[in-house]
Amino acid sequence: MAAVETVGLGHSQFSKMSSKQLRQKAQEFLASRKHANNLIDIIGQWDDSSTLCILTLETIFLEVLKRRDMYLERTIALTISEPSPELRYINWLRNCYEEIWEKILCCFESDKTATQLQALTTALKLMAEEGKFPIEPTEKHTYYFPLHRLKPILMKLLSPDRDNSSLIARFEEITGYKDALYYTWKSLPSLTPKRQPQELFIKNLLELIHKLSFPKDDELASTNDQELLCVNQDDSLTNFTWDQSSTRRALNKVWACIMHWELTPHLHKQLLIVLLERVMPYLEKPVLLTDFLMDSLDIDGPIGLLALQGVFVLVTKHNLEYPNIFTKLYSMFEPEIFHTKYKARLFYLSDLFLSSTHLPEALVAAFAKRLARLTLVAPPEDILIILLFIGNLLLRHPGLKRLIDHPQGGDITEHPGVGDPFLMEERDPLQSNALLSSLWEIRALQNHILPNVATAARFIREPLPSVEYDMSAALEKTGERIFDKEIKNKVKEIMLTFQRPNSMALIKDERLFHYWQLNNTH
Repeated sequence: MAAVETVGLGHSQFSKMSSKQLRQKAQEFLASRKHANNLIDIIGQWDDSSTLCILTLETIFLEVLKRRDMYLERTIALTISEPSPELRYINWLRNCYEEIWEKILCCFESDKTATQLQALTTALKLMAEEGKFPIEPTEKHTYYFPLHRLKPILMKLLSPDRDNSSLIARFEEITGYKDALYYTWKSLPSLTPKRQPQELFIKNLLELIHKLSFPKDDELASTNDQELLCVNQDDSLTNFTWDQSSTRRALNKVWACIMHWELTPHLHKQLLIVLLERVMPYLEKPVLLTDFLMDSLDIDGPIGLLALQGVFVLVTKHNLEYPNIFTKLYSMFEPEIFHTKYKARLFYLSDLFLSSTHLPEALVAAFAKRLARLTLVAPPEDILIILLFIGNLLLRHPGLKRLIDHPQGGDITEHPGVGDPFLMEERDPLQSNALLSSLWEIRALQNHILPNVATAARFIREPLPSVEYDMSAALEKTGERIFDKEIKNKVKEIMLTFQRPNSMALIKDERLFHYWQLNNTH
């Protein structure tokens, strides 16, 4: 066996190799140990744009791990006092492997996105292969996951100095494997500080948690080998088990730290999204979020809307009493709501909050009237949603049908809204005089320029249906669909020519022939 150089890896003296040369040296290294020093040459090509070098070393070490060339029995290490050439080679190969890992992790901080993503992909592949073919002795048919590889990767993803959204999105690809997902959750508590971290760290952590799923109990009934990242396909036995209780504890530990941090408005909104979409169903004591959600509810804009959903969960599933919730909900219906990203969420939650038939008619009337007034300034797609919403309120409370033609509720013939006793600026819905008003706004919409809106507004002239409108299905409609439908209704095919052109020649009787003559000259 050829002597192995154990020089450092800062090789500025190496000339630049092409991808073909790198491939050839990698093939030679894998074919025979007499070309062991090719590995030093390849590592010497590492620089800031080392994507080719990363790919080449990935190919080498994936094969080395598969062949178990770095595997070292404990008995060999303990009994042999004088290192044999084989042991020296294994130790040298291991040292190179560890140094490659350090370099790959450093590439996570590269200025080039392509290099970052390739470094992460290579790290995940090497981690998976090392799990299938460990370099340390393990018990036979015992599942092994290289946790010492996963933690440094997560530490880089949770950088306090850079936004790693693209890397976290790439990392999400392996969370479809139960073992990778499980050990990621298990690793997060040790990586989450109790003291206030940097803003970018919080952003990266919330981004990562948002990408991590949390399997339900029925999804964990069976474990398929194909769903595990670190299982050798040749080994049909595995003792990997998902411990649901310990995973919940890990999640709760992480979230307990996060809730004590100070947040910027952007992070506050991001935290609420992650809380509602990922975390809240698995918290041990969700009621402890009450103060946080109540404070968030008082903030205008998206933060208040998102907090409303959390309060709804606490009210419906955890018996939280919040007497002023309808007043707060009422105050959220302002013209500015149509310009927010989460307006569909407000309509959906409001429909659920007002679904009870035992609510006071004066309260429901105030919502119906306020919504009707907002249709005068709402975009067309939102008008359709509001009309369905008002229709549902009239179905649940038949007594509100008197709002359709209330004699003192305002006139729309000459002066729309004149004499309307409804107080739009009143913050208390019960003091808004809604029961004395009428839905003249909806009658005005029957003359809307868009046929869809005018047709939808005519529902108050007809008998109401016996079944409520499906708000969730209606919210899926967008302005683009309305626009496309109107285009199809209005636009007709216009004939541009009386004769279909069949060649490059001018059409017969073309007027151009009266002034020009085309000669076929070669």
